[in-house]
Amino acid sequence: MSVKVLDVHEKPQPIRWLVLSLQHMFAMFGATILVPQLVGLSPAIALLTSGIATIVFIIVTKFQVPAYLGSSFAFIVPIQMATQSGGIGSAMIGSMFVALVYAIISLLIYKTGYNWIMKLLPPIVVGPVIMVIGLALAPTAVNMASTINVDGADVYSGLHFSAALVTLASAVFCLMFFKGIISLMPVLIGIVVGYIYSAFIGILDFSKVVEAKWFAVPEMLIPGVDYEFVVTPTLLIIMVPIAIVTISEHIGHQLVLGKVVDRNYIESPGLHRSLLGDGLGTLMSGLVGGPPKTTYGENIGVLAITRVYSVYVIMGAAVFAILFSFIGKIMALIATIPTAVLGGISILLFGIIASSGIRMLIDHKIDFDNQRNLVIASIILVIGIGGATINISETFQIGGMALSAIVGVLLNLVLPGKTDDTLMDREE
Repeated sequence: MSVKVLDVHEKPQPIRWLVLSLQHMFAMFGATILVPQLVGLSPAIALLTSGIATIVFIIVTKFQVPAYLGSSFAFIVPIQMATQSGGIGSAMIGSMFVALVYAIISLLIYKTGYNWIMKLLPPIVVGPVIMVIGLALAPTAVNMASTINVDGADVYSGLHFSAALVTLASAVFCLMFFKGIISLMPVLIGIVVGYIYSAFIGILDFSKVVEAKWFAVPEMLIPGVDYEFVVTPTLLIIMVPIAIVTISEHIGHQLVLGKVVDRNYIESPGLHRSLLGDGLGTLMSGLVGGPPKTTYGENIGVLAITRVYSVYVIMGAAVFAILFSFIGKIMALIATIPTAVLGGISILLFGIIASSGIRMLIDHKIDFDNQRNLVIASIILVIGIGGATINISETFQIGGMALSAIVGVLLNLVLPGKTDDTLMDREE
């Protein structure tokens, strides 16, 4: 392991603390505000809830795990589907039930240990489902990048597509030719460069920035006030199965983070605590209108490069996120980002999500000469990307990503020839 600059419980000097915390905030900033932009939520509430969720997570894990929680990309399609079926409030209710699943799984792990969850979610299931998350969003990214809305119809615009390409090229350049902290912020840098280019070609509207106040309370969605708390089977089946993916992602992040800081977080403070912290963060977010949360790989990367593992630095980043969410001018400026710019960065981001699923299969040396593995992966991919659905009644259907995740778990349980490979095996 590299020599630590600051260990988990050490505090930096005030000025250094400020700089290090800002660095973490900017590492997660671009991705965290992109999710609400794609699903129709407020970027301000996403920032606010990311800060709150991170603080909750650190408290629940007894100040032992320096992880930052940002907006989860796994829930983009489910939120869009839930919103179409019952309004944005419906998506928030679904998010709360996802948090409940986290709590239940956390309790089971506390009582029975963590080996069963590792075996339930092997790489041959999780890898293809992660691929589905990225590839199912591919048409959305391309449409955002290349079209504009004219009288309710999407019309191709070469000018806007050029902004998307500049954004995409900037992010790729950042990833390929820079090292250190800059290479961990391709989303933020790509958006900034694309935004500057958009201003140059005249597709920005700054009127809302001029009108915005410096201090503005984020737009919250409170259950029972802004929407009725109505739970339907369709809502649950749209949102809840995605927890299969995000729990797998959480376990992977805890394993990687443990390697970085030289600790076993699965054992102490325990997977049950970190999962509960993630779930409570998602619950707090849903209660005020924010997207579901997940630990962020970008911030784990910052920890690895700086060798500053202090939870106090992470908490400082959370405080900055909360403060930024109340600055109306900044939030209004974010709202002026053209859809094409977001589409350009989404092409890279959604592709990386899909590629990370392929990487999981490669890292765990999944053998596709084995017919069992071939069958599981193939069926998950076609059901998920194809958008297959099972209509149980007029108002209750299971489809797309949720169905592919459920089918993947069931196939892994019932098909013969199961191996002992788990998410943990290749990480140890």
